[in-house]
Amino acid sequence: MKQAPEHLVDLIEPIVEGLGYECVGIEYNPHPVHGMLRIFIDGENGILLEDCSKVSHQISGVLDVEDPIQGNYHLEISSPGEDRPFFKLSQFQRYTGSTVTINLFKAIDNRRKITGEITGVEDEDVLIKEGEQIYKIPFQAMSKARLVPEYLLNKGGRSGK
Repeated sequence: MKQAPEHLVDLIEPIVEGLGYECVGIEYNPHPVHGMLRIFIDGENGILLEDCSKVSHQISGVLDVEDPIQGNYHLEISSPGEDRPFFKLSQFQRYTGSTVTINLFKAIDNRRKITGEITGVEDEDVLIKEGEQIYKIPFQAMSKARLVPEYLLNKGGRSGK
C-alpha cells in the first residue's frame, strides 16, 4: 500500500488520534519541489473543514519542530470520502461484505486490478470474491485499494474487467 514511511506514521498517527480522530492513512509522495504529505482523517460524525484545519494546525507545528521531511512539500488533511483508501489489513476486516477495487504490483491470474466483495482476511491475505471467483490477495502485493461507493454499485458502475 502507498502508506508513508514508518517514521512519519509513528509521528503523525498519535497526534491525530490524540485530537479525537481516526487516522485512516498517510500518503507521502516525495519530490524536490512538489512533495505531498496527505493525511486522511475520519470521525464518528464525519469530517468538516474545521476538523481538517484543527488537525493541520497541530501537525504543522510538530512537523516544523521535528523536521522529519527534507525539502519542500505540501501538507493536505482530508476526509477519506466515500471511496476511502485502505492502508491497513484491519480496514479490510472492518469493511467485510463491502466492494473494493484493488490494484496490484504484480498480476495475479493475469489480473493487475480486481474489483470484488471482501469476504474476509486470513493472516496477511485478503479474500475477494469477484463473480464466482475467490482471490486470495497478499496485502503486500497491493499497490492501492479503495472502497467502491454504494451509489456506483447501484448504478452498475466500476467493473473489474
